[in-house]
Amino acid sequence: MATTSKQYKAIGEDLWKSRTDKINSELFALTYGALVVQLIQDYEDYAEVNKQLEKMGYNIGTRLIEDFLARSSLGRCSDFREVGEVVAKVGFKSFLNITPTVAHSGPPPPSRPTSTAQQSGVPGSSFILTLDENPLAEFVELPDEALEGGLWFSNVLCGVLRGALEMVQMQVQVEFLSDVLRGDESTEIRVTLLKYLEEEVPVGDD
Repeated sequence: MATTSKQYKAIGEDLWKSRTDKINSELFALTYGALVVQLIQDYEDYAEVNKQLEKMGYNIGTRLIEDFLARSSLGRCSDFREVGEVVAKVGFKSFLNITPTVAHSGPPPPSRPTSTAQQSGVPGSSFILTLDENPLAEFVELPDEALEGGLWFSNVLCGVLRGALEMVQMQVQVEFLSDVLRGDESTEIRVTLLKYLEEEVPVGDD
C-alpha cells in the first residue's frame, strides 16, 4: 500500500521530535552566514561562491542520506513524484524542521501520449520546493553587490539534494529559481531528474 502525503508528514515530524542532536537555530544560521562571508572574502567572485556552496552541500548530502535512510526506514520510491514528497515532507522536516510545499511537473510532452504515472519516472520530470521559511537565511540581508553578483545565499541546499539523491541512484539537476533574499516573492528550488544511475557492482563480483 502506497504511503500517503499525510503519512510522510507524520514520519518527518516523528523523526524531528526523536532527534537528540539538534542545534540552536540561531547559532546554525549565524555559523552558516559566517561561512558564506568567508567564502566571499576568499574567492571575491559570487559565481565561484555559488559553486563552492553547492560542492560543500554535495559532500554533506552524500553523508546525510545514510543517516536519513537508517532513521526513516523508508524503501525505494516508486517514481520521481514520490521522491519529491519524501524530500519535502520527511527530509527537510527531519533535518531542518521545515516542510516546503512541493509542486510536480512531468517531462516535455512525448510524441506519443503516455500516462501521468509513466511520465513521473522518466528523465525531465521535476518538482519545485517552495520554502515558506529558510533557517539558513535568518537575520540575513544581502548587500547590493551580492545581489548584482548573482549570489544564491543558500546554494548549499542544492548540493545537499544532489548529493543525497545521487547516492540512491538518481542524477539530478538542482537550482534555485527564486529567493526572498534577492527580492523575490518566494524561495523556490527546482529538482530535475536527468537519469537513473546503475548501481555499481563491487570489483570482483559478477
